[in-house]
Amino acid sequence: MDDQTTTSSADERRSPRDRRRMIAAILAGGVVLGIGTAVTLAVWNDSEFATGTFSSGQFDLEGSTDGAAFSSSPTTPGKTLTFTLDADALSPGAVVYAPFAVQLSADSDYAADVALLNTIAGTIGENLTFSLYEEAAFGTTCSAATPPVGTALVTDRAANASGSVDLFDLTAVTDPVNLCFVVTAAATLPQAATGTVTWDFAGTSTTPLP
Repeated sequence: MDDQTTTSSADERRSPRDRRRMIAAILAGGVVLGIGTAVTLAVWNDSEFATGTFSSGQFDLEGSTDGAAFSSSPTTPGKTLTFTLDADALSPGAVVYAPFAVQLSADSDYAADVALLNTIAGTIGENLTFSLYEEAAFGTTCSAATPPVGTALVTDRAANASGSVDLFDLTAVTDPVNLCFVVTAAATLPQAATGTVTWDFAGTSTTPLP
């Protein structure tokens, strides 16, 4: 007996009731599969936010020609120094003095490194040199009668020299550094020479102030 004959006999022996059960099982499987492919899972969403607020700090150098009233002069020519002993009528070898002070403004957020640059206009600057001293008090030792006795920050620098000179650090607001300019005319100073010397106290911010 071949396989085909065996299969046919088995099919014939199944009752109509058995065949209905098989069809019902197949349909049930199909229904289950259909439900499975149609299921949509529920999804939950959640977020956690954080926001930072930022602003930039600032620092400002202020200068004073009297040791009391400080203000900012960020552009040339800036404040006018008051030199003693006829600075407007110099003779060869003459020496003149002028006090000045520099500080951080009250609303500064950073300490500062301060350097000095100098430029000239006119012809007289080619025949001038200057020194700069840090003094304990404003103007008390900054004249021919009472020459500066403090630390020499700059010594005999040509008024027309290029480049900058590192001076000092400012590490607290409204805490001035008192200075004394000493300007010397060369022995070869010609008559009727005129001009200006401009000093630029250039500050660079460093660490945040406490």
